[in-house]
Amino acid sequence: MASARIPFPFTAIVGQAEMKQALLLAAVEPRLGGVMVFGDRGTGKSTAVRALAGLLPPMKVVPGCRYLCAPDDRSPCIEGCRDKAGKRTEEASVPFVDLPLGATEDRVVGSLDLERALATGEKRFEPGLLAKANRGFLYIDEINLLEDHLVDLLLDVAVSGTNVVEREGLSIRHPARFILVGSGNPEEGELRPQLLDRFGLSVDVRTPTDMGDRIEIVKRCDRFDRDPAAFVAEFHDSEQQTLDAIAKARKLLPKVQVSDDMLGLGAQLCSAVGADGLRGELTLLRAARAQAALGGKKEVKSHHVAEVATMALRHRLRRNVLDDTGSTSRIARAIAELIPA
Repeated sequence: MASARIPFPFTAIVGQAEMKQALLLAAVEPRLGGVMVFGDRGTGKSTAVRALAGLLPPMKVVPGCRYLCAPDDRSPCIEGCRDKAGKRTEEASVPFVDLPLGATEDRVVGSLDLERALATGEKRFEPGLLAKANRGFLYIDEINLLEDHLVDLLLDVAVSGTNVVEREGLSIRHPARFILVGSGNPEEGELRPQLLDRFGLSVDVRTPTDMGDRIEIVKRCDRFDRDPAAFVAEFHDSEQQTLDAIAKARKLLPKVQVSDDMLGLGAQLCSAVGADGLRGELTLLRAARAQAALGGKKEVKSHHVAEVATMALRHRLRRNVLDDTGSTSRIARAIAELIPA
């Protein structure tokens, strides 16, 4: 479902509405903490992330900067690229970095450039995948099979926005602000609850059962494979509308107000479903604000909270031995009780 040069259009993806909505919310509000996608193989998980990254407009970067620093960023560039470039800028595509399961810690965080060290004796840092993903997307397929210490590291960096490397005589801090998207099949192993809780949103995707959808997916994939440029052109208008909606929502987001009543509603929902800790309430607040901004609204209403509650809370619920229904059903019941239709 993807081309090496042209990404599959985001708006051409059939179904998977919850996954697409979660990715849009993360694009509007990066502080949500990323998206965890559970589901079957071949359901368009990586395609959707790559498509959203390809949809976003090119970003301005400091020429020659290995960390894709923004020209207007006030924090100092660790290699002085901004000073060398002066007022010059250039454009780069929003990064999409696919982290392989077999990646070593050195490849992820960066390490000493051994070739240069041996040739010249100079200690120079070789940026890793975290640097390449700065200001973009870092995608990890089958994250539940990734080594725990790497997952810990990735989540810490995703929250702080900074990669700190202290090794081999190097002391490096560089920006690593990315939207972390993980995917996995629960049948192949569960992600530890304390790590899963660090993801902002969680969505479930399943193989479509509707015959019409299945046929349409196959037809679109075939058309894209045969003539990617022509297929992308068909969805130009809908892609532009989505891009405009993201841009407007980002601009509106700081102005969106959340009343004490809505904060109380979020707290009631978290309490009713037995969500652990307070991270769920904070995520629910941020997601509802982003949802309102996407809808062009300056105030969060109860329906915004209801629309994002399942994504924000389903992975934070404590197990209830007296209730064998799934977390999605428990949240749906709580929403029905607290937010009447």
